[in-house]
Amino acid sequence: MQIITTPLAQLDVTIAYGVWKLRQDVFVVEQDCPYEDLDGRDLEPTTMQLVMLGEAAPDSVSDGGTRVLGTARVLDDGDVWRIGRVALVKGARGKGLSDEIMRAALKYVDDAGDDRDVLLDAQSPLTRWYGKHGFAADGDEFLEDGIPHTPMRLVRG
Repeated sequence: MQIITTPLAQLDVTIAYGVWKLRQDVFVVEQDCPYEDLDGRDLEPTTMQLVMLGEAAPDSVSDGGTRVLGTARVLDDGDVWRIGRVALVKGARGKGLSDEIMRAALKYVDDAGDDRDVLLDAQSPLTRWYGKHGFAADGDEFLEDGIPHTPMRLVRG
């Protein structure tokens, strides 16, 4: 298993397809929530795609050894970083792999060499999990596409 961190322009097309399929499967199909996943932010040169590759899970996209198991993205929002689109294929859940993706995202931010805070909008049932990574609630719960979310912040500076 490995996690690659790269801008979209440097992703292999099969891996990029696997990322988008995973995000569609999780955020649109599983959560029964039609929304515009392709929001233009993936195309920004400073946006980093984190992609977990490994042994094929039954529902992963695979092509000749390339198996997308999980993903996240890190956005450079100027005065802060923003993490989002954290997802794993069903067959890879419950094994601590989401922790590895989050650690990789935070390592990328740390390696950038600045002390900007990191923001994310957590689905509210996952606030405790994000709390394990140092995030704390940073505002009132809100509905996004009918799903309760809580803004969270990791203070770094």
